[in-house]
Amino acid sequence: MSASEIERTLVRLAHEIVEKHDGCENLGLVGIKRRGVPLAQRLGSLISKIEKCPVDTGVLDISFYRDDLSTDGARPKVAPGDVGFDVTGRDIILVDDVLYTGRTIRAALDALFDHGRPRSVQLLALIDRGHRELPIQATFVGRTIPTSRREIIEVKLKEIDEQEQVLLVELVD
Repeated sequence: MSASEIERTLVRLAHEIVEKHDGCENLGLVGIKRRGVPLAQRLGSLISKIEKCPVDTGVLDISFYRDDLSTDGARPKVAPGDVGFDVTGRDIILVDDVLYTGRTIRAALDALFDHGRPRSVQLLALIDRGHRELPIQATFVGRTIPTSRREIIEVKLKEIDEQEQVLLVELVD
């Protein structure tokens, strides 16, 4: 995907969110660190322009909620970082760049509920590449790209990578 294709996809997703939620009242977008954060911020800005109302956007750090941390010894315990707004009673959309096995989203749900009890939680993924290991499905998908396990999707965003594109890369032995 080129920069313009990413932008068009985000505009479409913003309209889908507004349509599904009948506006932006009670809506909050939470980006999963790293690349979910700028995507959530861009979507929040687009929705605010469409609906003429502010949309809260926040940051979710799932570092200590992942199940792929070392299994030697006790798992580290830390206090959750601040999302940026109160999620309790809100309709939350978790935003991530690539949906793959579902393990990142499972960790994100654990982290999110440590911040409060949202009324509802939905998932938005810019790219869904399949290969789920957990029963997790995105409500909003920018693009579905079938991949093999030997391929990876690289999302590059100007806020983090100083370039804007989505690449399909094949791993070599």
